[in-house]
Amino acid sequence: MVILSLEEDNDALLARSLFNTSSLSRISAHLDMRTRTVTAIALVAALLGAAPWCIYSASENRLLVGMTLVRNAPAIGAFCLDGSLPAYHLHRGFGAGADNWLLQFEGGGWCNDIPSCLERAETRRGSTRYMNKLEVFSGILSNNASLNPDFYNWNRVKLRYCDGASFAGDAKFDNGTSLLYFRGQKIWRAIILDLMPKGLGRARKALLSGCSAGGLASFLHCDNFAEYLPQNASVKCLSDAGFFLDERDISLNHTMRSFYDDLVSLQGVEKNLDKNCTSSLFYPTLCFFPQYTLKYINTPFFILNSAYDVYQFHHILVPPSADVHGHWNRCKLNPAACTDSQLEILQGFRNDMLATLRMFYQYSGRGGLFINSCFAHCQSELQETWLAVDSPKVNNKAISEAVGDWYYSRRISKEIDCPYPCDETCHNLIPVSDTQDSPKFMSQKRHDKLFIH
Repeated sequence: MVILSLEEDNDALLARSLFNTSSLSRISAHLDMRTRTVTAIALVAALLGAAPWCIYSASENRLLVGMTLVRNAPAIGAFCLDGSLPAYHLHRGFGAGADNWLLQFEGGGWCNDIPSCLERAETRRGSTRYMNKLEVFSGILSNNASLNPDFYNWNRVKLRYCDGASFAGDAKFDNGTSLLYFRGQKIWRAIILDLMPKGLGRARKALLSGCSAGGLASFLHCDNFAEYLPQNASVKCLSDAGFFLDERDISLNHTMRSFYDDLVSLQGVEKNLDKNCTSSLFYPTLCFFPQYTLKYINTPFFILNSAYDVYQFHHILVPPSADVHGHWNRCKLNPAACTDSQLEILQGFRNDMLATLRMFYQYSGRGGLFINSCFAHCQSELQETWLAVDSPKVNNKAISEAVGDWYYSRRISKEIDCPYPCDETCHNLIPVSDTQDSPKFMSQKRHDKLFIH
């Protein structure tokens, strides 16, 4: 085994590890130094091209999975914002789960105008060129039976997010100087077509999931996902922190509605929204909000969300434009510092979310629900919130148990928490920065030591 550090470039580390292996030494013992170098480089290139590959963390035995670029994506016009190839990470299932598939949309905000999309195109949110080539698979993506008992042995895929419109756009911007591809819908199709011959087309069980903007993508693509799979397959969908509300902010402005309206227009999203939804509303762009399209989704659906989702708290309810003097700054950093009037507004937001979900809760016989009262955002990919000794619970049920009960129809799984501050099991993740694209949380990742097998 070779110890690697996350602080170094992944490809360089892998190359260095290969140069140190005894097998390479035996192969090239009789060669001169120049020939050895050429041979080593060839072996590195071969391994890097043979995705998927994985690395395990020494401290927590965490699984990191290599990136697969979708080489055939240009044939259908599927590109990231900057024109780079879309990508995913696949870790193969085994045993009883070998024919089951879990696809997880990556999240990461949106861009709704040319300047913000141009900026995004030069980051990992708009280009696979800037993405880490390894992704941690934990929580719902874990391959550990004790940490992910219902899905650990499934084929698990993370779809990388590089279009800025929840995998739903279909347009292009070209003014002769700048070029942007708004091709989220085609990226979605390209990845599915790439996975079909790898076993997805023969799936017996399948779950489409996603976090944040990826959770919104689960709403938008759920029924389409089912159409790709065998008719006798058990296909269901899950959204984690993707139930973004069409809610007025504290200044009574529709900040998020305006943002989504610009986004849908810029990226050509409307034609890809649910036709039943768009034909029923005077403003078809509203169908980008899950609350309007939910009733038209035919595939069984599970909604995992915090009633005090920190992204929605910071960008829908109290966006910076509605709090120019920073009266909410202390409250945003620490819920215990909120004034009584601020807490009343937050409770009102929770009440609005529950009211919006009332019909789904009461009449969706195949639906599932887990609405807790934590100040969190995305709880399915983090092991400490998905399933751990001290993970969040509602009615003494952890998130993983609730999702598993729903997927396998073991029992009705619709859990709604009591209002803040009654839940003592919460892991409250409060963003330090207030940027729309990629909030940083107080609990920072450390630099782990890695083992490569």
